[in-house]
Amino acid sequence: MKILVTGFDPFGGESINPSSEVVRRLPKNVLDAEIIPLIIPTMFQLSISVIEEAILKYDPDVIVSIGQAGGRNAMTVERIGINRDDARIPDNAGVQRIDEPVVSSGPAAYFSTLPIKAMVQHIQNKGIHAAVSNTAGTFVCNHVMYGVLHLCATKYKNKRAGFIHIPYLSEQTQSKPQYPSMSLEDIITGIIASLEAIILYDKDIKVTAGQEH
Repeated sequence: MKILVTGFDPFGGESINPSSEVVRRLPKNVLDAEIIPLIIPTMFQLSISVIEEAILKYDPDVIVSIGQAGGRNAMTVERIGINRDDARIPDNAGVQRIDEPVVSSGPAAYFSTLPIKAMVQHIQNKGIHAAVSNTAGTFVCNHVMYGVLHLCATKYKNKRAGFIHIPYLSEQTQSKPQYPSMSLEDIITGIIASLEAIILYDKDIKVTAGQEH
């Protein structure tokens, strides 16, 4: 098995992005799977093109994208990507897409094709706070999640894909102590645990991860 793992470059005035820091430090293999790291631009449309180029080059079985979710206090495995860009800030190319579809002819949403609850459970088993998330936002993270799942649904139908959001790193919150953070070591451990779950589970486990709000 080959797993393409993507992380973003810094955006929004930050000097680092935890997702790219994690991707750079992943091992070359997890269990029996080859891990292919890829840093992608925090840009609408170009991010998807860069990922598709990697799909064509490496032919991975799974694509796992990782993104920063400043303000969240846990690693959150995303359930769904929606067909809507509604950017609060411009991307790294200065583009601010407002109420535009990710794919003009695409369906309203795509669900992750990864075992999201098993992934959360494996992360939690490492003593790291994790949860299922039901919103990937409306910025480039959601754009990538929806866009990659659309590619898998229409062009690369034998591949699975999904998205994981991670908190700020501890050093990022030194100037904003009101926000939660997580150490880079814990995030790397959690990502490796989630990759192990992807390798071990073709189908997800059936446990509750619901929310009232």
